[in-house]
Amino acid sequence: MAAPVAPTPQIPERFRPSKSVLLVDKLMTYVIMAGGVLVVTAVLGIFVFIFLQILPLFKGAAVKELTTHPLSANDYRIMGVDEWSELPFLVEADGNILFYDLSGGRAPFEADLGLPDGVEVTAIDYRAEIQTLIYGLSDGRFSLVTLNYRKDHSQGGMVVQGAKAGTPYDFGVAGGRIRAIGYGDSGKDKVAAAILDVDGVPQVRAVTLTQRGGLMGGGSVSVGKQFDLTQYAPTEPTGLLVDRVAEGVLLATADGKVHYLFRRGDNFEERQVFEPFGDQPDKTVSSMNYILGDVSVVFTNPKGENRVFSLFAKPGETMRTFGQIKQFPDLPAGATFFAASLRNKSFLLGAGDFASLRYSTTEAIRWEQTLGYQIKLAALSGKGDRILFLDNSNSLHVLELKDPHPEASWQAFFGKIWYEGAPEPKFEWQSTGGSDEFEPKLSMVPLLIGTMKGTIYAMLFSLPIALLAAFYTSQFLDPNVKRFVKPTMEIMASLPSVVLGFLAALWLAPLIETKVPSVFLTIIALPVSAILFGWIWSEMPKAIRNSVAPGMEFIAFLPVMALACWIAWSLGPWVESWAFVVQQSDGTKIADFRRWWPQVTNTPFEQRNSLVVGFMMGFAVIPIIFTVSEDALSNVPGALRSGSLALGASRWQTAMRVVLPTASPGIFSAVMIGLGRAVGETMIVVMATGNTPIMDLNIFSGMRTLSANIAVELPEAPHHGTLFRALFLGAMLLFLMTFVVNTLAEVMRQHLREKYKTI
Repeated sequence: MAAPVAPTPQIPERFRPSKSVLLVDKLMTYVIMAGGVLVVTAVLGIFVFIFLQILPLFKGAAVKELTTHPLSANDYRIMGVDEWSELPFLVEADGNILFYDLSGGRAPFEADLGLPDGVEVTAIDYRAEIQTLIYGLSDGRFSLVTLNYRKDHSQGGMVVQGAKAGTPYDFGVAGGRIRAIGYGDSGKDKVAAAILDVDGVPQVRAVTLTQRGGLMGGGSVSVGKQFDLTQYAPTEPTGLLVDRVAEGVLLATADGKVHYLFRRGDNFEERQVFEPFGDQPDKTVSSMNYILGDVSVVFTNPKGENRVFSLFAKPGETMRTFGQIKQFPDLPAGATFFAASLRNKSFLLGAGDFASLRYSTTEAIRWEQTLGYQIKLAALSGKGDRILFLDNSNSLHVLELKDPHPEASWQAFFGKIWYEGAPEPKFEWQSTGGSDEFEPKLSMVPLLIGTMKGTIYAMLFSLPIALLAAFYTSQFLDPNVKRFVKPTMEIMASLPSVVLGFLAALWLAPLIETKVPSVFLTIIALPVSAILFGWIWSEMPKAIRNSVAPGMEFIAFLPVMALACWIAWSLGPWVESWAFVVQQSDGTKIADFRRWWPQVTNTPFEQRNSLVVGFMMGFAVIPIIFTVSEDALSNVPGALRSGSLALGASRWQTAMRVVLPTASPGIFSAVMIGLGRAVGETMIVVMATGNTPIMDLNIFSGMRTLSANIAVELPEAPHHGTLFRALFLGAMLLFLMTFVVNTLAEVMRQHLREKYKTI
């Protein structure tokens, strides 16, 4: 027999919600769900957008062959190309220059150089940055040929003007056959250097050229001073380079040594002798070539080892000399062709059928490949979008190059980089410079440290004040006074950060600069006087304490703390004159904390520093932490307080052991919200610090944060350029930092809520 079914209880009509209420309730449920989904979607959308902006930074170069052009069967020695890759040229062994129109609109044509009769070209060098060829002749003289590319659509596109050899110059030696030549031209100074064979004996010569000013520009060029540099080549000279500013000559010799000769005034001096491959059994130098800027030199040896040496002042020295800063993976053999970019620190080199595109700053291989032909010559276009190879069968291969962000890599953003001119690898952010040869420095590490630095000092200032103020206001302050205090604190949160930054820069920073001892004495005196007076107050007779209504004790506290702060502030100059004395260069002593700090700590003292940021950014964070914490403490059920007090606990015991643990999840949330505000603060940091990306935690130096960096750099960053995308990388780091902090905060809040839940 089945068990009887219990009747369904009937709900009285008066307790039944109307259909309209149920409909609204259901509708709002879906609205809330939709709102939550939209919030999550928006956050994910922001993440995806930023991610797509930074993704191209970590892609390598893309290279594909476009066309192949069979050329005439000549012996070509030099190849170059114009900026637009329309009219490349090749120089034959006899010095003739042949131009090839890659668009197919014109037949190949030859420039009439006007070289002197009866001599042959024995050495050729090409300075691509000034589009100048230098010809070494069999009689010991040399000529300069400048290729002036320009657009002329009436003649079919790119044309060349003035490709004509000038008057030959000599090196001051009778006869001789030039076998290697180099040239440097800074505009004001011009130097040519060459290795000559004179009666079978090698000599090294150099000459300066002077140019007279003309009415319409450059005037005539004449020989200045001649130099015999043979003494600096104790063994067979094998190659030489002249830098672009016409100051330095690098001379390689058969024993694997490189002699760095520097022109000081009217004389050359040997500044350095070094061995690029001195640690190898075979010290021979197979190739040496400058990259953009002529500060760094790329060396290879017969085994294919590839090293980069750069000029920098070594520790303890003031003179710049060469030192190794990069070591690239080996090539199959010593480089037989080389081409340097005219836009950045990229260079193309290789041997046989192997080609490799490398970037010096980040020590990265952007692209490399074994091709199906033996490479004789190579060139990179001025715009950096084409690679030209001439193979041994005289076919010209044109390849498309897409490498918009060679400066970017994980190493560049998060590792130490040895930059040109620096004595050691370091983290550094410096996105722009004064010339095209500048190396962008895009390390995120100084910005991350600056962000943490500003946040730490702001939280050190704001947390004690905000939390203790919220604790006192919610638990001990008279309710009538609380009605004025809390709205006042909340109004503080509405102050624009740009106003706070303005006050910090123009009022607070100059004030603190000359009053540092007074500031620190006041910071110490305020809590000490409060604690001391609190203890004294608790020991006073009840009759005195009862004369002040509960919650109004601050009336007695404030005058004492104000007096203590005034005394501490007034003692600052005396403490400075006693403890912070420095000796000046003339032997006199002066009391000045601003000079004492750098002398003792070996760290800078700047007017706009982290102390100023800590005060003002902390002032901006205090209202947020105070408001949320006070709400959490005030919302603890009154029954808990009443029960604790009824069991004999004092107000202090009740507040510390009952109210504070119960409100701890809300207080923790307040701290995390304040931390997020401090991490993302922009205007205060921009205006109140030197905005310099440095790597220390010195309280008297500035910083640059991720948010401030984005605000300062983004308006000037080229759209979709490396800097533009690097700033989005900074935004992604900020996004991830706040996401991780908020996630951890929610986990901790839930843990505290479960641990101390009482209802």
